[in-house]
Amino acid sequence: MGLNFRKSFKIAPGVRLNVGKKGLSSVSLGGKGVKINVGKKGTRTTLSAPGTGLSYSSYKPHNKNNTNSPRPDYSDPDNLMGYSKSEWIIRGIVGFIFVVVFIWLIS
Repeated sequence: MGLNFRKSFKIAPGVRLNVGKKGLSSVSLGGKGVKINVGKKGTRTTLSAPGTGLSYSSYKPHNKNNTNSPRPDYSDPDNLMGYSKSEWIIRGIVGFIFVVVFIWLIS
């Protein structure tokens, strides 16, 4: 069993610095509902409906080698802005569910 260390510091409303035993590990932006966490290896975006237990999280690793990475083919109709059509459909459905739950919670 190894020894771990992690500490989070609030530096402004909605902004946190997360520190581990190797130094600054990530920066979190946002709060309840929407949070973006930018770390050394990538970016995690989390959408949630507070109080319901519903959440959706996506992770996008940082590109280390931009010279060899293929560019998105924007002329392909099944690839819109670098995302596949199925990803857009899933994100749209999840977004719609969050809007409906949010309206239901505030009404």
